[in-house]
Amino acid sequence: MDFPTDETGEVLAEMQQAGIDLSETHDVVFFHLFEQQVQAQAMADFIKENMPDVRVNIHPDETPNVWDLDCSIKMVPSYDAVIKQETDFEELANKFSGYNDGWGIEA
Repeated sequence: MDFPTDETGEVLAEMQQAGIDLSETHDVVFFHLFEQQVQAQAMADFIKENMPDVRVNIHPDETPNVWDLDCSIKMVPSYDAVIKQETDFEELANKFSGYNDGWGIEA
């Protein structure tokens, strides 16, 4: 399977080369960063109330005074699906003064 030559396409190609079956459903995690825990918690609360199919996990980042919000969703990680979900989460994170920090598949 060929993927576009952007960052998402490269990640999918690496996963496929590592033997991950990208035609199956996986827990895909989208990572977000916030400067304040209250911002991360506000987004997590919004997701819990409005997106019951998404699991959230807040934890301190390795960088001091930065908070991570990991959003996990079961999906087939096609290029288009990942791009759409990442865009949707990015728009939501921006509303809570956060930003995307990539994505991955739970091992």
